[in-house]
Amino acid sequence: MRQVLIYGGFMVTMSMGIRHGFGLFNLPITMANGWGRETFALTIALQNLIWGAVQPVTGALADRYGAFKIMIAGGALYALGLAGMALSSDALNFTIAGGLMIGLAQTATTYSVVYGILGRNVPAENRVWAMGITAAAGSFGQFLMIPAEQGLLSAFGTQDALLMLALMASLMIPTAFMLREKNFHHQHAHGDQTIMQALSEAIRNPSFRLLTLGYFVCGFQVVFIAVHLAPYLKDLSTTYPAVGAPAVATTALALIGLFNIFGTYSSGYLAQRFPKRFLLSGIYLGRAFAITAFIWIEPSPMSTYIFSAIMGFLWLSTIPLTNGIVAQIFGVKYLTMLSGLVFFSHQLGSFCGAFLGGYLFDRTGSYLLVWQIAIALGVFAFLVNLPVKERAITRAVNA
Repeated sequence: MRQVLIYGGFMVTMSMGIRHGFGLFNLPITMANGWGRETFALTIALQNLIWGAVQPVTGALADRYGAFKIMIAGGALYALGLAGMALSSDALNFTIAGGLMIGLAQTATTYSVVYGILGRNVPAENRVWAMGITAAAGSFGQFLMIPAEQGLLSAFGTQDALLMLALMASLMIPTAFMLREKNFHHQHAHGDQTIMQALSEAIRNPSFRLLTLGYFVCGFQVVFIAVHLAPYLKDLSTTYPAVGAPAVATTALALIGLFNIFGTYSSGYLAQRFPKRFLLSGIYLGRAFAITAFIWIEPSPMSTYIFSAIMGFLWLSTIPLTNGIVAQIFGVKYLTMLSGLVFFSHQLGSFCGAFLGGYLFDRTGSYLLVWQIAIALGVFAFLVNLPVKERAITRAVNA
């Protein structure tokens, strides 16, 4: 179990850490190429949409053939996609590299695939805790990579910074070999439920549908903030010069990653003692209050840091809880695929958050409407998670 936690955590650290810093490249890339923010936003939105749409397929392949093979391909695609972003001089090639290739890479190197390994190799009583540990590792990656990426940008410029990140992403390939499951085929021989039966069972389940609705909100909020917080703070510099300093955005995003470590670990720990649906509802309501306060209070570096710390604590705390409920209801045989299916809703929200941020800004000159949408969605997610039932389903034949 220790090896799975260490190398699974490192895989998520690299994959989530690198992507968390993409918002820092928003203004340098768009200004250098003469693009509107909508172009960069569309690339990140497409990346998230592809990640979500293909994740169930990648999950099914990992459940069938072994997760480590899928992760090798994902690490290679991640490195190639970052190199493509660095070398692209037109919007189409940039979108293919940053949207299509990295989107596909993330289906194979992030939570769903790693959680499938954890589900098969960690005892049920420690499963959500282990998921929280892995999510915390991803959070550490976000905290670590934000200052690292800002440092690379400042020292080497956009192109070389992306090429260096591509080299770092390639480390995921040898990491995948350390996550091979010795008894993988033996474990899968147990039970006779097919993939299509598992899909049908999940889609018909009311609690699964409610989880997917709530997860949409999670994606919308976190990706909008990750992509657009830095330019939002920069826009405030005309009235509040201190807020627009580059160090404020860098520190804010790093604080999200730092406090995310404590939040994700805490959610995994608390899930062993309290109903996970109530914890999920509390997270979404807390986000709504935090965003409301952030846009209502007069901007300052300190208010930005407090907001980032609160949002960081609530940032990915939903992941171990949501995946833990899926495992509790349906078991672990098809956990990677089912986690990917519910994650698709998360990524639809991510697409909307990333794209609407750029789209509405280019047309209104402000992010205010998107902030308001994020608040309303937080209240919605608070309500839809309350009726979720966490008990395991009863099947006529165990699968």
